[in-house]
Amino acid sequence: MNSEQPPQHDATDPDATHRYTAALADAIELRWQDRWSTEGTFHAPNPSGDLANSDASDLGPKFYIMDMFPYPSGAGLHVGHPLGYIATDVIGRYRRMLGDNVLHTMGYDAYGLPAEIHAIQTGEHPRTNTLNNIATMRRQLRRLGLAHDERRSFATIDPEFVRWTQWIFVQIFESWYDEDLGKARPISELRAEYESGQRTAPDGTAWANLQPTEQRLLIDGVRLAYIDDSPVNWCPGLGTVLANEEVTAEGRSERGNFPVYTRNLRQWKMRITAYSDRLIDDLDRVDWPENVKQMQRNWIGRSHGAHVTFMSGQSAIEVFTTRPDTLFGATYMVLSPEHPLVDALTTDEWPSDIPLTWTNSAADPKSAVAAYRVAAAAKTDVERQENKDKTGVFTGAFAVNPVNGETIPVFIADYVLMGYGTGAIMAVPSGDQRDFEFATAYDIPVVPTLQEQIGQTEAYSGDGTIINSSNDTVSLDGLSVADAKERIIGWLQDNGVGAGTTTYRLRDWLFSRQRYWGEPFPIVFDEFDNAIALPDEMLPLASPEVPDYSPRTFGPDDVTSEPEPPLARVQEWVNVTLDLGDGPKQYRRETNTMPNWAGSSWYELRYPDPNNSEQLVDPELEKYWLGPKNPGETGGVDMYVGGVEHAVLHLLYARFWHKVLFDLGHISSEEPFHRLFNQGYIQAYAYTDDRGVYVPAAEVVEEADGTFTFEGKPVNREYGKMGKSLKNAVTPDDMYAAYGADTLRVYEMSMGPLDASRPWETRAVVGSQRFLQRLWRLAVDENTGEPVVTDAELDDATLHVLHRTIDGVRADMEHLRFNTAIAKLIELTNHLTKVESHARAAVEPLILMVAPIAPHVAEEMWSLVGHEKSLVREPFPIADPNYLVADTVTCVVQVLGKVRGKLEVAPNISDDDLQALALAEPNVVRTIDGRPVRKVIVKAPKLVSIVV
Repeated sequence: MNSEQPPQHDATDPDATHRYTAALADAIELRWQDRWSTEGTFHAPNPSGDLANSDASDLGPKFYIMDMFPYPSGAGLHVGHPLGYIATDVIGRYRRMLGDNVLHTMGYDAYGLPAEIHAIQTGEHPRTNTLNNIATMRRQLRRLGLAHDERRSFATIDPEFVRWTQWIFVQIFESWYDEDLGKARPISELRAEYESGQRTAPDGTAWANLQPTEQRLLIDGVRLAYIDDSPVNWCPGLGTVLANEEVTAEGRSERGNFPVYTRNLRQWKMRITAYSDRLIDDLDRVDWPENVKQMQRNWIGRSHGAHVTFMSGQSAIEVFTTRPDTLFGATYMVLSPEHPLVDALTTDEWPSDIPLTWTNSAADPKSAVAAYRVAAAAKTDVERQENKDKTGVFTGAFAVNPVNGETIPVFIADYVLMGYGTGAIMAVPSGDQRDFEFATAYDIPVVPTLQEQIGQTEAYSGDGTIINSSNDTVSLDGLSVADAKERIIGWLQDNGVGAGTTTYRLRDWLFSRQRYWGEPFPIVFDEFDNAIALPDEMLPLASPEVPDYSPRTFGPDDVTSEPEPPLARVQEWVNVTLDLGDGPKQYRRETNTMPNWAGSSWYELRYPDPNNSEQLVDPELEKYWLGPKNPGETGGVDMYVGGVEHAVLHLLYARFWHKVLFDLGHISSEEPFHRLFNQGYIQAYAYTDDRGVYVPAAEVVEEADGTFTFEGKPVNREYGKMGKSLKNAVTPDDMYAAYGADTLRVYEMSMGPLDASRPWETRAVVGSQRFLQRLWRLAVDENTGEPVVTDAELDDATLHVLHRTIDGVRADMEHLRFNTAIAKLIELTNHLTKVESHARAAVEPLILMVAPIAPHVAEEMWSLVGHEKSLVREPFPIADPNYLVADTVTCVVQVLGKVRGKLEVAPNISDDDLQALALAEPNVVRTIDGRPVRKVIVKAPKLVSIVV
């Protein structure tokens, strides 16, 4: 669009009273937005319930499209935010024109840290600030002309929404995962199986022989939501536990840059690991970008391999390996410095005849290990993994390789982490590059186990033929890697030194936050500290008013401090008398709150049935909007659009909650989102002064020599994601005022492929406005405002251009290629302008094709050319195949290999007719100049070659 040059006759009277200007666009857009709202144009009827259509028989195929809903920031929207929202609006409008019943609306992910920080700073309740922000965002989104069903909108802080979020938590808390059936089941069914004798405790004890405390521990130990004392990221400076994604690579808090420590604290967790296999396997059943699928697979980290036991004295060192076929090449072992066996294995003295490099020049192993542990503790996990200089120290101990009886040294090294696998590895330098580098640095032998490794100067971990891998009872030599794995795992199991197994990188979901602004847990604790879920009739549980919204903070280095959430300060709320079925008793409430992920983990289920106070969602409506269309399919939202930054956590958590609800029979769909599309970002130039501080981009001046200044001083230009922090944000409000919403919509959709990031250039927006101005003039007289369409017939050339445009735009819309669709619409508009055609037969199809992208101006033009009803559900134009064939083809005529003429001929011209035309072409005749023609080669319709 930036390079688009309007035709000469675009120069119309700028004072024309009905010229398509920003002011006229503003009036048109506001009028149509009011009409759409008054008439309920975008209300998506349900087949039943309070949002049902009186005549459900003509609903058409359903199409459920969703945006990743926004957090209502106080800063409001910048022009980068609506990119995905405009795209989903275009899709939804297009699908309505195809006859679909489109469900498209927008909610607000309203719990979040920014609102709480604002409350801490100002004393204003976070709900007040959040609702104000939602009102601002609703206004901005409405002004874009988004075709949302406003009846279905909600915020995650709405009491009814909180109620069902808490209800889902209770369902998860009251469930366990039956490994035999591969699904979640109610705890009540598990307890019944214990009571009937169908199940016994793991040690074989009957349920009746267990004490009540033991029964409780047995049940609580398998709940899908449970309390656990486990390592968490504790940040004393913020007074809260942080999720992994809130901790920087340097081991500090993303907000405030405070130190973060690993502490064992009592926290709520979700047993998402029970679903590891289903979360991976079902990725093959959804229509998602492959890179997002791979990110989830990597995050879950399923690895097939074997556990192997190496004995060191009386200590058994367990390792997990995905390559048990390389066991004969293991020449040393490495334990994480934090491994619990390190102290037991470390000897008092160095063994004789070991390389000096193994000792780190320490007097004895204990000194070396202690010093190394201190150094390793100062590094983050990322630094340890990225450390290119492999370092470690020998413990003084040796272990026995179970497959060949060789004694191999046991080291500790920081490149092995306790959180991965077992925290110990068998090191195979010939097959792992990190092991190879360590072995090279510490003079450790390298034994090849593949023919392909011989002569290599680095590790090789691919496929090949096994060598050097046999003992008295098993030989792998000559086998492929796959066959060798199978054989050695069988041998390990037969000899009691290992077993085939599968491990996962995924850990259970930490679900507690020491925050005020989050959903309270619907849990109380009895006098024995047992967690008890509140009954449905006590939901929603609202947060109390608090004197201070901030958690108690501590000195940044106060490692021994304990969390004190804001809710804990309201003792009359924490300590409460309730009757939970056995008479009034005193209970203590949970004072942590849920993370902001909770509401976004199920909101796709609320849009279909937003007013239901009796059920999470009416099963009939869930089946209609999300149910699988065919047997074996997962079901889910038809199209989900949002940023790739949510590729793992939000999507993984939502899939987990959805699968639990499916297992428990509450919904019919196995996945929340059938198709996923990640839109790109809008980027913009940002500028920094000589201190490296960002300055307002809008106030930067480009000098004649190409440099940039701010307040007369030079600044440096860089390129980054548009946002408040870089001071390069452009608000949509400014664009509405300067150009109108339709121009902004056209510009954003024309900037490039939807899934690619693209640069913002305010000066280029005018190109989109000029396109709409030329479109407007095809139907409207700028001086009178009267329609100028005629009933004239279209010439053959225009018919071909029109139907090729219809065909191309349809294909582009189906594949979300909005930028190329707009290019085709511009081409058609320019053609009609050039030939001065105002024919209804061309103008009306053009208006309809423009409508999904620039809906306001299209509605206005549709009305002006004589239609009373909105075009929202007018059929999208269909191309006539008779006009899709090119009317002429350019034929090149060569004489003695040189081009001497060109002919415009019919695509189906015969060889004889083409030859006759070629020989009669004037320039060809002059070139032949009466010489005899020896040969004519005809390749109709594009080439004639003449030899004279």
